[in-house]
Amino acid sequence: MIGAMKTWMWAAVAGGGLVASLSAQPVFTGSEIFPPEEFAARRARVIEKIGDGVAILQGTTERPGEQALRQNNQFFYLTGIVEPRAIVTIDGRTKKTTLYLQPKNERRESRMLGPALSPGAAAAAATGIDEVLPREAFATAVAGFTREARAIYTPFRPEVLGEASSSDPAALWRATKGDPWDGRVSREEQFVQRLKAEAPQATIADLDPIVDALRTIKSAREIAVIREATRLTGLAIMEAMRDARPGMTEYELQAPAEFVFKKGGAYGPSYFALIATGTNTYYSHYHKNTATLKDGDLVQFDYAPDYKYYQSDVTRVFPANGRFTPRQREYYGIYLALYRAVMTSIRVHATTREILSAAVPKMDAIMASFTFTDPKIKAAATAFVEGYRGRMANARTLGHWVGMEVHDVSAGLPNPLTYEPGMVFTIEPAMQIEDERLGIRLEDMILITATGFENMSAFVPVEIDAIEKLMKEPGLSDAALKRPQ
Repeated sequence: MIGAMKTWMWAAVAGGGLVASLSAQPVFTGSEIFPPEEFAARRARVIEKIGDGVAILQGTTERPGEQALRQNNQFFYLTGIVEPRAIVTIDGRTKKTTLYLQPKNERRESRMLGPALSPGAAAAAATGIDEVLPREAFATAVAGFTREARAIYTPFRPEVLGEASSSDPAALWRATKGDPWDGRVSREEQFVQRLKAEAPQATIADLDPIVDALRTIKSAREIAVIREATRLTGLAIMEAMRDARPGMTEYELQAPAEFVFKKGGAYGPSYFALIATGTNTYYSHYHKNTATLKDGDLVQFDYAPDYKYYQSDVTRVFPANGRFTPRQREYYGIYLALYRAVMTSIRVHATTREILSAAVPKMDAIMASFTFTDPKIKAAATAFVEGYRGRMANARTLGHWVGMEVHDVSAGLPNPLTYEPGMVFTIEPAMQIEDERLGIRLEDMILITATGFENMSAFVPVEIDAIEKLMKEPGLSDAALKRPQ
């Protein structure tokens, strides 16, 4: 598979297709990702939770300028509809879903998109939604819910549109609302206020915790999409490894990764590129990407695509010149051994405390047998182990969840948390040499299965010899710029 990937990459560069490939902007509809029954099953689970209530969600608006439309995550999760200003109601009493769309726009379709969804029976048949009505009919529906004084559930949290996790727009809108020279509220808060005004007898409740709880356990179809997102992520990192040379800038390594993302059909990146060389590796979310790779530096590479509304998150560390120095071998070697002690302790149905209780003794054994020559590395490794020992009693998770967001939602998870089949998360502990401002951080995509776990990014090299071997291979820049080997 990797060999085939290289074949088309070389062909694209040699044929002058690099720019064309990067400019493509895939716009997937829900039916191109999941069948209607996937979305219907999710809505049925929402109906179980809201009882006689009704859930109401807004789709996102049109994008400013010539930007491809990406639906917000909560709306897409329950409908798969990628149309601007769509509204959906999920009625717990009638078990009926109604979609409200803007009128057919001939100009938009003829100039921009081709055939799009519009109100009517054809849209209902295509989406599996019970009824698709004109958006103007939504006011009548709200009036009906008002007369019945029923609970209305709607998202309170600002929408996520890609390259963000839910905490990011939430923080932005808090700052905007609190800004004395701005003061705007989010579209979601405005919608809640409007619902309260239109339905004063109804209870307006937050739908987000209900949907978030559903999103924590991924279906088989979701896992397949995340697996492909992770494949693209790994191949992108491997291209960056092949491309790396002293004298390049950090942003130059972003280019081959984005080529892989676009060639693989990604909408765009999942988050800003975290490409750090030298002392920039100390900062976990460094993203200036303007430093020059120097001979003898390590490079930390953390970047992933937004693929069919799902994300991945993988990090690798490699030498800028393709060869680890003896000191780097010691630093990276002890980190990798301790990192694997955590990963190999993961068990299905276990709590975080149980996993760490198994991992820390393994770390102690590794430390006792490892040959250290550098006291700073030994001190960093000791602090790393002690950090896990200190977290053993109170740590809630091993890392962060991944799904439709790179730091995915986790509301509704039990406390204490146990790791159950269908959960997807990363582990990404950092080990730092404080006075030199150097850091190492690996990261892998972990899927909990019925029998244990699967490392979905295991194919991306982590062993020193495998990394050095890969970095001897020609990169995309070698072909595009005819750079000598």
